[in-house]
Amino acid sequence: MAETKKIATIGGDGIGPEVVAQGVRILEAVAGRFGHDLDLVHLDLGADRFLRDGTTFPEETKAMIENECDAVLLGALGDPRVPSMEHARDILFGLRFGLDLYCNFRPVHCIHDRLMPLRDRSASDCQISVFRENTEGLYVGVGGNFKKGTPDEIAIQESINTRKGVERVIVAAFEHAKSIGAKTVHMADKHNALPQGHGLWLRTFREIAERYDGIEAKHVFVDALCLFLIQDPSQFEVIVTCNLFGDIVTDLGAALQGGMGMSASGNVHPGKVSMFEPVHGSAPPLAGKDIANPFATILSAGMMLTHLGLEGEELLTNAVRGAIADGECTTDVGGQLGTVAAGDAILRRIEAS
Repeated sequence: MAETKKIATIGGDGIGPEVVAQGVRILEAVAGRFGHDLDLVHLDLGADRFLRDGTTFPEETKAMIENECDAVLLGALGDPRVPSMEHARDILFGLRFGLDLYCNFRPVHCIHDRLMPLRDRSASDCQISVFRENTEGLYVGVGGNFKKGTPDEIAIQESINTRKGVERVIVAAFEHAKSIGAKTVHMADKHNALPQGHGLWLRTFREIAERYDGIEAKHVFVDALCLFLIQDPSQFEVIVTCNLFGDIVTDLGAALQGGMGMSASGNVHPGKVSMFEPVHGSAPPLAGKDIANPFATILSAGMMLTHLGLEGEELLTNAVRGAIADGECTTDVGGQLGTVAAGDAILRRIEAS
């Protein structure tokens, strides 16, 4: 009998509930196709819940996820009715930092030639795995303001980089490169301008690289990386970088794969409960209009299946590729379908497989 995998789903805000609903439909179909035993548990978290009773991310919810769940599927967070973003910060940071999901894995994969925006390039030229450190850097919230709101205001934002944090994400990048047969790993930093924090990144990268025969370790400054990605994405296989730079580089990379509606991600701690989400944000102006692209969520669900040791990611990727090829998709990627109809297009392909 198959082991039950318990998955918490959080629709969140804006278009999040709509795309997660499609992700849940697809997961249920894949479970039926392969005989997976999935226990999908919806968690009522987001702006609506916060505005209703002030709940953000209760400690008992975190404990339930950590102790009982195998993975989390998250839609998106952010609502103009909560300008402080208090609920979004507590939920997202409660997952990422609370569960120590140190490895943000973002495949920048173009799955069809029609989505490639660069002249004389094809989808095969953009098959990049980006590893973004997810629990340190400038996003940890260390800093403060002095004389806030005055002409003499001073704002300090600290970047935190530890040997442990830097090493483990670099190791994850090299291990991934080894697993897929990649020949190169690029590390992007700015150690010329940030010699302390990014000097640590460069030294650690060079030391870790010595453990991996047959994989060439290449350094690139992040500003040059942005240039090179547009000039020739095919030169990159695996990229590892810090939290802030990874955030920026993967959004740039999204333009090479059809936009944010095609961009999946995993927030991973190998061997532990991990969280998977599309990276497009909550897009409040699109909410409730049945126009949001569910494919990033579906691709994220595929990544989650692989993380859980289950079949299905290849089937989902091929289904999305087929839907793109046939124009059975939302308007942002050249189709005319709504969110639900795009989900239907994937379901048909799963059932026909």
